[in-house]
Amino acid sequence: MSFKDPFSYFNAWFDEANEKVANNPNAVTLASCTKEGKPSARTVLLKGHSKEGFMFFTNYTSRKSKELIENPNASMLFYWRGLERQIRIEGKIEKTSKEESDKYWNSRHPDSQANSAFSKQSSIMTSQDSTEAELSKFKESLDGKGISRPENWGGFVLKPEYFEFWSEGPNRWHLRHTFSLKGNDWILERLYP
Repeated sequence: MSFKDPFSYFNAWFDEANEKVANNPNAVTLASCTKEGKPSARTVLLKGHSKEGFMFFTNYTSRKSKELIENPNASMLFYWRGLERQIRIEGKIEKTSKEESDKYWNSRHPDSQANSAFSKQSSIMTSQDSTEAELSKFKESLDGKGISRPENWGGFVLKPEYFEFWSEGPNRWHLRHTFSLKGNDWILERLYP
């Protein structure tokens, strides 16, 4: 692995997590902020990554989407306890193209499409039972067929500007190194634990 490229480190660690972590190795904590700087965090599933960024999909009317649209500064945290590793990534958020959102939407199971299209994500639900009954009727009306991606659903990509790679060490002497983007170059620095 090259210390000059944070993406090669990410790929190696992510590949190992995919081999060794039983459940959702692509689960990542996503932190966003309002325009006033009030933070919130939740877990999302990473659905793609490259040197262009780290991609996930959601309802654009959700709380996280509203925050990401009004304040594009965000961070992600991968933590794999069994591997004793974590990766922090900070950067700016952008929406994916409609084509990218369509491509992922069309790869989803019809039930997942229906659930996403029906959901008013982050809105208050007044009755679990009646909402589930409405969802059932909605799915029946689709007759098991997929539906087109709603305009209010799509992807975001985090464009990285900073990485921190953390490995657990003996007696709390953890290994930490960071990559910060300066112009077109990634600058490597070591941190005290």
